[in-house]
Amino acid sequence: MSLINKEISDFKVQAYVNGEFKTITKDDVLGKWSVFFFYPADFTFVCPTELEDLANKYNEFKEIGCEIYSVSCDTHFVHKAWHDVSKTIQKIQYPMLADPTAALARDFDVLIEEDGLAERGSFIVNPEGKIVAYEVIAGNVGRNADELFRRVQASQFVAAHGDQVCPAKWQPGAETLKPSLDLVGLL
Repeated sequence: MSLINKEISDFKVQAYVNGEFKTITKDDVLGKWSVFFFYPADFTFVCPTELEDLANKYNEFKEIGCEIYSVSCDTHFVHKAWHDVSKTIQKIQYPMLADPTAALARDFDVLIEEDGLAERGSFIVNPEGKIVAYEVIAGNVGRNADELFRRVQASQFVAAHGDQVCPAKWQPGAETLKPSLDLVGLL
């Protein structure tokens, strides 16, 4: 079953962000674009490469009004410990959400029950709290922050220009498509 247009559930979790523990709730997400970036666990191999890729692009996400929330089933204490010992993770300025009860992983349907870990899932959530795009991939394949950024931009464009759609590899400023009755059957 698709999660497109699913409203995320109410939640309240602890996060490690900018050297502090903070509580993050659904109310913090509403009113702006967000990316929920699930990964299996702290102190692993592929995860830090992805999280660093996002950290390097974080200012660009902020410039387009999009917050990044990385999420694993670790506690906020484990996030802090990882941050304290890893030069790579020290680059992260976005909130690292702790999901030890797997409530978020279940809500976004990425929990691997038998392992207590999350799949690699990237979810774009609109200001109304609804999922508008997502991908879930195998644990041994890292994701690309540039492509995720492009998809956020495309999602924002479509939300602002509901009569247009973005073709493959669309970039801001490129031509879009305007569905007509002749094209409706092709969509």
